[in-house]
Amino acid sequence: MKIHEYQGKEVLKRYGVPVPRGQVAKTAGEAERIARELGTKVTVIKAQIHAGGRGKAGGVKLAKSPDEARQIAEHMLGMTLVTQQTGPEGKKVLQLLVEEGLEIERELYLGMVIDRAVARVVVMASAQGGMEIEEVAARDPDAILKVYVDPAVGLMPFQANQIAFGLGFDGPTVKSCAKFVRNLYTAFVACDASLAEINPLVVTKDGRVLALDAKINLDDNALFRHPEYADLRDLNEEDPLETEAAKNGLSYIKLDGEVGCMVNGAGLAMATMDLIQLAGSMPANFLDVGGTAGADRVAAAFRILMSDSHVRAVLVNIFGGIVRCDRVANGIIEAMKTVRVNVPVVVRLQGTNAAEARQVLQTADFPFQVADELAEAAQKVVAALRK
Repeated sequence: MKIHEYQGKEVLKRYGVPVPRGQVAKTAGEAERIARELGTKVTVIKAQIHAGGRGKAGGVKLAKSPDEARQIAEHMLGMTLVTQQTGPEGKKVLQLLVEEGLEIERELYLGMVIDRAVARVVVMASAQGGMEIEEVAARDPDAILKVYVDPAVGLMPFQANQIAFGLGFDGPTVKSCAKFVRNLYTAFVACDASLAEINPLVVTKDGRVLALDAKINLDDNALFRHPEYADLRDLNEEDPLETEAAKNGLSYIKLDGEVGCMVNGAGLAMATMDLIQLAGSMPANFLDVGGTAGADRVAAAFRILMSDSHVRAVLVNIFGGIVRCDRVANGIIEAMKTVRVNVPVVVRLQGTNAAEARQVLQTADFPFQVADELAEAAQKVVAALRK
């Protein structure tokens, strides 16, 4: 689950990670009040959306007075911010983070993520902060320091010191940086985060080390352990179809293609998407209906697929292991009675009672195309959308 910058900073503060003083504003009046209360010469106004690249897109501005903070907020609130991560449709700005301005001496990068290849948290650091770390990695891979953490013992003090020295700290600031790294790691583990990115990590002219920006992603699979984070979800920032799918217990990710996919099992779904592309088209989504694939669940899946205007054909690919194929076939028919499906539908059912399922589909009052093999199904659905 993605959370906003201001929410991430509130989480980090609980674990002793230093962040600038600031508050969230939802109106221009609130932005002016916060700027006045901060009392700094410069106030930073930052759009709060679930995407990076805000500064380049005009989503980060400096105000030299509370009145200017109000003017910037009036312009920024309600605007659609388009960045490399939002896509051309952009994201609407509904809230702002108003923070104190700092006198910055250095900008660095610090990030933590789970490296699945080695099943460990990897800490990444670079003296080249304030820019996309991907660009740094592509241009100068040696500029990124990586430290792997053994989960049995956690981040060791010498590793925190190694990162501090690698970032060029010396003297008393080494201790400040090492403490920052240790506290960030504590927060990462305690919150079941999947990503913690501080870009930039700054050193001020008075020697303080702070998280000027913070991107925190929480592991969806661990949210049951953290009911306190439920209110951090911002549905305005999430795809409405993905939200609807989650309510119905479906795993759904919207893509850019034109073939709607309804599959049970993540592996089978990935294979289905590959064969659609091999047949000459692109999948419009990843949609896993799970092992049961009953009428209600299938109907919910069809509603989601039909809500996507880019879907021009649907491929249903179900393997009947836990559930019988004939029950799935009847579920598809019942679902079609309640959901208006106005695109070609190709169905492939394999597994328990597959022959009976094909008989059910072929005698139904709906113009299904039935396929036995996955490659055949992919070819049929691509041919159908080209008619």
